[in-house]
Amino acid sequence: MKLTLENIQLIKNDLSDELLDIYSSRDLLSVDCEMMGLSPNRDRLCLIQMCDEDGRVTLVKIENHEIKSSAPNLKKLFENTKVRKIFHFGRTDLTFLHHWLDIDMKNVFCTKLASKLVRTYTDKHSLKDLVKDLASSDMDKSNQTTDWGAPELTKDQIRYAAYDVVYLIPIYNKLIDLLKRENRLEIAEEACRFLPTLAKLDIWGYEDFFAH
Repeated sequence: MKLTLENIQLIKNDLSDELLDIYSSRDLLSVDCEMMGLSPNRDRLCLIQMCDEDGRVTLVKIENHEIKSSAPNLKKLFENTKVRKIFHFGRTDLTFLHHWLDIDMKNVFCTKLASKLVRTYTDKHSLKDLVKDLASSDMDKSNQTTDWGAPELTKDQIRYAAYDVVYLIPIYNKLIDLLKRENRLEIAEEACRFLPTLAKLDIWGYEDFFAH
């Protein structure tokens, strides 16, 4: 799957009304986030990337460095129950989106949860592993730990961020087929429905809510 910079739209802080209308008309939307670190109370949300079934990629660069931001069009899109949002390890992304943009994500599916439920023949469930196994492609993850809070993103960062979402819908479709085959789709859906609540528990500091 080849991407050029001309196929990737980079905008600041929120979706346009036009993009909101386009993405809201889709059944599926893959989503990923880049942050300064993994602690939402300490680290800033820097970038939100998304891709629809037609391969339309948009990167939203969040440029407010000091306080929580408002992105009303992103909020409308992500809280739209008719659009299924597909993440890989959505737990972290949902935590940051709720903490920094007050987004209560609806209709979520996590490919990592699905992979753990149905690909029990392996312990490899990273996005790179799924892309290799289910999409027969290799991902370059060398930009994963770069400075996403920089004033200007490099071309390599932009490409990396885009590739993190372009494979998710094809992988989702493959995983749905596997879950149906193994009669585990219902439990996968139940687990994914709980993710937004788990993200809130993470923000409140409950590291292992179900422990004795």
